[in-house]
Amino acid sequence: MERNVTVIRDIDGNKIVMINDIRFKGKRSVNWDDVKEYLKSYVGEFYTIAETEEVVYIGADLPDEYTGSRYTHKLMGTIAKAKANAAQGIPEMIEIATDKKFRGNQDPRHLRDARYGWYRYDSRFGLPVYNESGEVDRYNIFHATMLIRHAANGKHYLYDILDIKKETSNPLGE
Repeated sequence: MERNVTVIRDIDGNKIVMINDIRFKGKRSVNWDDVKEYLKSYVGEFYTIAETEEVVYIGADLPDEYTGSRYTHKLMGTIAKAKANAAQGIPEMIEIATDKKFRGNQDPRHLRDARYGWYRYDSRFGLPVYNESGEVDRYNIFHATMLIRHAANGKHYLYDILDIKKETSNPLGE
């Protein structure tokens, strides 16, 4: 799977995952089945969060949850396309994740898959915005929450990416 992804620092020194290709495009809506197929290529992989040195695994449940969650179904427009294309930067988004927060189980159905609760991390990514001639005009920067489940086997698994918000500031100093 070929990816065109880099990690840069903004003008404040904070890391941003720059996703340099728009793989999932469409005038009307995102084809979440294509995103799900793409995510399956990560299953079985693992990545380390630099800030905490915790290992995060990609389990078989990620493609379905990422593309089929209640949060995903509510998304429209720019944020839906941002989540779809963020899939390309998942390894780097895990690696640069910061601000770990714990939350216990709120829903009894998760006692099986997240026995020890949930962790939320902040991460950021950028996507190109193209002009009329097809050249990159600028990048939109997004903040996202990475939801990590702490499973009964003691491992941490990426469960979903939530709360995606476009940053209104200009962190790249453009």
